[in-house]
Amino acid sequence: MFNKIIKLILSIAIFGFAIYQFTLGHIGNGIMYIFLSAIVLFFYYRNEILLLAFLRLRKQDMAGTEKWLDKIKNPASALLPKQEGYYNYLYGITHSQKNLTQAEKYFKKAVKLGLNMDNDMAMTKLSLAGIAMQKRRKREATALLTEAKKLDKHNMLADQIKMMKQQMKKI
Repeated sequence: MFNKIIKLILSIAIFGFAIYQFTLGHIGNGIMYIFLSAIVLFFYYRNEILLLAFLRLRKQDMAGTEKWLDKIKNPASALLPKQEGYYNYLYGITHSQKNLTQAEKYFKKAVKLGLNMDNDMAMTKLSLAGIAMQKRRKREATALLTEAKKLDKHNMLADQIKMMKQQMKKI
C-alpha cells in the first residue's frame, strides 16, 4: 500500500516515539509502539498486497489474485527485488491458464529476480518446462526439469516431474 521508503521511515519514527515513551516512564506504551514498529518493518520485507494475493491464490481465485496484483502500480519501485520476483511468479500463475507466452515472460522474469524458497523456484522452473514442452522445445524443457528436480528438496513436485518426463518421451 505504501512505498517501501515510507514504510521504513514510518517504522523508524514509531520506534523513536517508543524510545520517547520510555524516557517519559510510560513503559507499556513504549512496548506497544515497539511492536507496532516491528509490524510496519515486517510489511517492509513482506508486502501486504502480495500476502493478500497469495491468500486469493490459495482459494483458487485467479481473478481475485490478479485484482490484488493490479493494485501494485509500479512494482520496480514499490517492491524489493525478491518481492518483485514473487509478483511476477503470481502473475505467471494467473496467466498460465490464459496466455502461455505472457506466462512464460512472467516466469522468466521471476527466475531472473529470484524467489526466497527453493520450492517456489522449482515450481516456476516446472511451469517453464511445461510451457517449453507445449511449444515443442524439448531440450529447454529437459534442462528446466532437471533444475526443478534439484530444487525440489522435499519431493513435493516429484509426481509432476515424473509425469512431465513421461509426456516428453511421447514427443
